[in-house]
Amino acid sequence: MTDRPEPYAAPDDDLFAPPGPRAASVPASGSVPDSVPDSVPSTPRDTVPDGIPDTPSDAGADLRADGPAHPQHVTGQAPVAWPATPRTAAPATAQSPTPGGRQRRSTAAVAVLALVVGLAGGIIGDRISDAIASERPADAQLPVVPAKEGGDELSRPAGSVAAIAADVLSSVVSLEVAGADGIATGSGFVLRSDGYILTNNHVVAGAARGADVTVAFADGRERPGEVVGSTADYDLAVVKVDESGLAPLVLGDSDDVVVGDTVIAVGAPLGLEATVTTGIISALHRPVKAGDAAETAFIDAIQTDAAINPGNSGGPLVNAAGEVVGINSAIAQPPGAQTATGSIGLGFAIPANQARHTAEQLIETGKATYPVIGVLLDGTYRGEGVQVSAEAQQGNAAVTPDGPADRAGIRPGDVILEIDGRPVSMSDELIVAIRALQPGDAVTLRVRSDGDERDVRVVLQEQTSE
Repeated sequence: MTDRPEPYAAPDDDLFAPPGPRAASVPASGSVPDSVPDSVPSTPRDTVPDGIPDTPSDAGADLRADGPAHPQHVTGQAPVAWPATPRTAAPATAQSPTPGGRQRRSTAAVAVLALVVGLAGGIIGDRISDAIASERPADAQLPVVPAKEGGDELSRPAGSVAAIAADVLSSVVSLEVAGADGIATGSGFVLRSDGYILTNNHVVAGAARGADVTVAFADGRERPGEVVGSTADYDLAVVKVDESGLAPLVLGDSDDVVVGDTVIAVGAPLGLEATVTTGIISALHRPVKAGDAAETAFIDAIQTDAAINPGNSGGPLVNAAGEVVGINSAIAQPPGAQTATGSIGLGFAIPANQARHTAEQLIETGKATYPVIGVLLDGTYRGEGVQVSAEAQQGNAAVTPDGPADRAGIRPGDVILEIDGRPVSMSDELIVAIRALQPGDAVTLRVRSDGDERDVRVVLQEQTSE
């Protein structure tokens, strides 16, 4: 159960570099040589003199492609203001040419030359442009994907992640639980066509304190939900909505799962609905505590490296056939972490076989049961195996009188080394191994008493979940 976080942080706008240096400007005036010929030879129109100054380009605009379109993201360089050349007024006289007259004729000749050069440059520029255009191939366009025939739809091969996701997504829901404590979000999936939804107990725990539950479907519909049953011991809950004709997901056989199988996690991590992540089964029979500090569940969990984040809780973990093999419930945290910080590639799911049995009980009676052997374990013991408490705890006997362990001859202080041939070294391992079974099942425990080892058969007893 997590508070809805803000999923994005808006990046700061880029700061663009200043435009490049301006082109050098034409000098305002220049000195005229003392010796200027009386006449300036005409330049043929088709002749282009060497050393024509470059025309300043208008490529100053810097259209950045790495940011959103925004007026600040389009920078431009103001047009260069070319300084005008001052005119020199000719003396109002009609006298014969003098050195000063030659100066005036020289100035006029320079003006004529500039005009000729400008016209020639424009003509040549037009001709070059025409030549380039005439040589450009008519089909010099980037290749494009051929248009699909009318009615064609995108499809993916059967068994691909995309195909599985397309089949599963419509049956996955997101849940919002709003109450006095705030808003919490999680995931779930359609369990039955008549409106039953399976999720985690810790997702909807606020409903017991008066919070409202809203179920959002993949197509955008929202319906109020009612918790019909929940169990903190298995961290499972069933929510009912007033809907019919829903498409339920199939609960597969989690006993058939092996390490390395491909799996897909679907849900609403961080409130982002219809999110799909993929990975493999990393390990089996992981002893995991789920739920919160007040209501701790012991899960014989399936471990996966598919990305699971806060908000994925209650969503399905499906196999390559699209069958639910687990219910995503917990993620590992680095040592010292106090709150869920996100996926580190270690996610845990409740096996589907356990979820099936518990969900049936919750729908039928609103409560669930779990198996016990009738002993209290010593959490401070650090030796081999798991030790039965040597003394009573908080008024409860170390071995329940006439309980399964008592009938099998287990006594306070005994050490349990194995369950059905599987070694156990922590209390949680023994608890989740028993919780994975059903009341009435029989297990064989390897027990050490006063240095002697023996195998005992224990028939599990039923306990009703709170």
